[in-house]
Amino acid sequence: MFRNILLIGLGGFIGSIARFFLSKLNNHIWFFSIPVGTLLVNVLGSFLIGFLTGIAEKSPLMTVELRMLLMVGLCGGFTTFSTFSGENLMLMRNGQIMTVFLYSGLSIIFGFTAVYLGYISTKLL
Repeated sequence: MFRNILLIGLGGFIGSIARFFLSKLNNHIWFFSIPVGTLLVNVLGSFLIGFLTGIAEKSPLMTVELRMLLMVGLCGGFTTFSTFSGENLMLMRNGQIMTVFLYSGLSIIFGFTAVYLGYISTKLL
């Protein structure tokens, strides 16, 4: 258990630093006001977790420890969007298409609502 926690922490450390540097692109590249660095992080993280899921299904080399390091730690530290995308992939693969739409819709609606409420709550301070 402790070993898995260390592996997740190491992966998260690497993923967070990678996200920091890629997100710096936001300071230099904007396309129609889209923060390109963040978009790139989300897309790359989603691709990576899908790729690792596929590898884990096909190869005995993808041990539980390696999954903890790469999928939970690295991808989780890089972007939680990759976890969200990976969960939707699992739901889709299980034939739960309506759940994919419900989960995605609720995540977007509640996420935007929560960030807005958090922001406006600072006006009360």
